[in-house]
Amino acid sequence: MQHVTPATNLGRRDRTLRLAFVSAVVSLVAVFAAVGSTIPLFNIYRAEDGFTNADISLTVVVYSAATLSTLLVLGRLSNHVGRRPTAIASLGLLVLGCLLLLNVHDIGILIAGRLLMGLGAGLASSSLTAYIVDAAPARPTSLASVASSQTVMLGLAVGATASGALVQFGPWPRDLIYLVVVGLLLLSAALVAISSETVTPAPGSWRSLRPSVRVPVRVKHLLPVAAAVFLATWATGAFYQAFVPALLEDQLRTNSSLVLGLVFAAYMGPSALGAPLGGRFSPAAAQRIGMIAFLAGWIGMISAITTGALPLFIAATVVAGAAQGIAISAATRGLLYGSTLTDRAPIFAVVYLLSYSGATIPSLISAQLSNVFSVPHIALGYGVLALIATLFTVIAARNPHTDTTSQPDE
Repeated sequence: MQHVTPATNLGRRDRTLRLAFVSAVVSLVAVFAAVGSTIPLFNIYRAEDGFTNADISLTVVVYSAATLSTLLVLGRLSNHVGRRPTAIASLGLLVLGCLLLLNVHDIGILIAGRLLMGLGAGLASSSLTAYIVDAAPARPTSLASVASSQTVMLGLAVGATASGALVQFGPWPRDLIYLVVVGLLLLSAALVAISSETVTPAPGSWRSLRPSVRVPVRVKHLLPVAAAVFLATWATGAFYQAFVPALLEDQLRTNSSLVLGLVFAAYMGPSALGAPLGGRFSPAAAQRIGMIAFLAGWIGMISAITTGALPLFIAATVVAGAAQGIAISAATRGLLYGSTLTDRAPIFAVVYLLSYSGATIPSLISAQLSNVFSVPHIALGYGVLALIATLFTVIAARNPHTDTTSQPDE
């Protein structure tokens, strides 16, 4: 096994390492703010360029598939070339994607822009999250898992809300948000460039490109439930990207870009608030609590869609968002239990492989079904997925093994 030597004395948690932590968090927010910035524009693309629900859903699939592919091939690269170079490369890909989206009038351009965003997000998902855990302060102990798992949700919420506001009230509604995000991405790259590296570059970078999925043996028994949590919650996030724009306009009678951004943020934002609550419980208990509340949120959303009640839909969205924060953070905390520096990038590669599989596979199926079934019927299918995942989590959730003396590292 290739070992990675710390470049900084992580035990000291000195000022330089704190800068690395802040830079990694800001950069991950910027990456997913870029990803979320496109969502409030979907209805404009539908109205002005004639894009269909199937077209929009296809862009979600392309983005997620690009992220999956990057995680499979490049998920361990930062262990060999360093966190900073891979992080800066990921930010560069997002900048290119945003610049391409400045001229969207054809579905091919939107797909190409989202493809570049997917490549950048995949590279960032393993490198920046590992960078966050490497540099996180020792106290509070839950900070590393909360920051690494919930910064993504925070970034998506910030990007969608800012985009909705700028689309509705700012000049250049199709372009301004992308210019703002490009500035944020460049600032993030500068912060990473002046931060300290947490791993020493080591040989084996070409070998690391061979697709590999692994987690330490000591936490393998946690993977089935973690997979259920990631699949159900990220599938719901993809549903919000692909179908909620049409749902708000057709079923809940609003075409406000700001409302669309706020509704998406209402799912992603509370996730960051729910995550610390889960830290009060064991990983197994927190996953059970989170998924039960997540299912309750879905029941409320389906009721709101049926009755056309926008306030109920937003309230249920907030409940589901906070609940996913509890469940996702707990699942991540379990998988990170006892992890070493070399474990973290591969663990996060697996976490995001599962997560983006949850976003990709249901989106691919629902994109095909959208030509046959209405959006409310598709929403019901996602609700059934949430029910199955919740039942499995309640039955099968387990805690990490506390005695690892007889467990091999991987």
